[in-house]
Amino acid sequence: MSLVTDAAVDEWQARLLGLSHSLHAEPETAFEEHASAAKLAAIMGAAGFDVSEGVCELPTALRATYGEGELTIGICAEYDALPGIGHGCGHNVICASSAGAAIALRAAADRYGFRIVLLGTPAEESGAGKQLMLERGGFDDVTVAMMAHPGPAADTAAVGDSTQACSRFAVTFRGRPAHAAGAPWDGVNAADAAVVAQVAIGLLRQQTPPVYRIAGFVSSGGDKTNIIPERSVLEYEVRTPGAAQLDALRRRVHACFEAGALATGATVEFRRTEPDYLDLRNDPWLIERYGSHLPAFGRAAVPLPGGVSAASTDMGNVSHVVPSIHPMIGLRGVTAMPHTHEFAAVTVTPAADEALLHAAKLLARTATDLAATPDRRAAYLARQHTGRR
Repeated sequence: MSLVTDAAVDEWQARLLGLSHSLHAEPETAFEEHASAAKLAAIMGAAGFDVSEGVCELPTALRATYGEGELTIGICAEYDALPGIGHGCGHNVICASSAGAAIALRAAADRYGFRIVLLGTPAEESGAGKQLMLERGGFDDVTVAMMAHPGPAADTAAVGDSTQACSRFAVTFRGRPAHAAGAPWDGVNAADAAVVAQVAIGLLRQQTPPVYRIAGFVSSGGDKTNIIPERSVLEYEVRTPGAAQLDALRRRVHACFEAGALATGATVEFRRTEPDYLDLRNDPWLIERYGSHLPAFGRAAVPLPGGVSAASTDMGNVSHVVPSIHPMIGLRGVTAMPHTHEFAAVTVTPAADEALLHAAKLLARTATDLAATPDRRAAYLARQHTGRR
């Protein structure tokens, strides 16, 4: 059956590459992916899928279905870009490869009696669109979920490969304005509160494990040099190897902001800007099957150092509920790192096009393996019916 799914990807190659390049040429950021979602909807409709747009109360989310059966293979497609950088994380490649995998599975779905659900998932970079879709029932009927993410050079396909959990929040300091020359002592400087907090965070970093991450920026720190700033706003994130450590690190960082308020007399408010991202849990059987097909494409999996990527993904949230895989597909010969202009430039090169087509075939082969293996199929369905994990 793998020859059939591979041939289907080859048949749709021109349209899949066209989709990837079109998304790259018209990048759209989180929750603004209207043209991107429409392009994905168009190709899935042309392939005979039943397409519903604006699902889960998200205007740029979509669902495309094909086939019938209790077993439902979910393929996740991402298409949001990075502000100022464009497709520096290769979501154009993800979207087209996921579309290709879903289209390639049509013959297998007819033969083995299962359903394909292509889920267009917005706002992966910021906003945790998949978590919102989870909360709103978008994955309720999905038995397993899968996607592949492009990266520089290396492929990954180990059960222990994971991503970091991540929490993002905004911090607002409020003080009191005053004339910066005439009576600065009458003011309460909200910008100074931000400085004190950032110094405290800088010192905190040496007391946290090397794999922890704290990052942020000041989005507002005053209006005029002759006015003591009455308001400052910072946006921050914290990352840990697993969700279990996330809350403890967040509390320590919050304490640094509270120190800034205490030192200056300002008040401080915290606001979560999006749902937390959870660590990725690759399903053992599915990721083993995916990895077993890599040699057919001249690829070999490379273990992640320490088993954890420094990146975060809302596919981690899905993996805590639905058996999932999220391997990396290497852009061969590429050394540029994601989230850079350099990586954005290579996501429409021949190396990216090759990775796109390989990922589509690898995902389709993995899904077919499940559909054609009765005991594994029954095991995943039983898990779905008994509360997942």
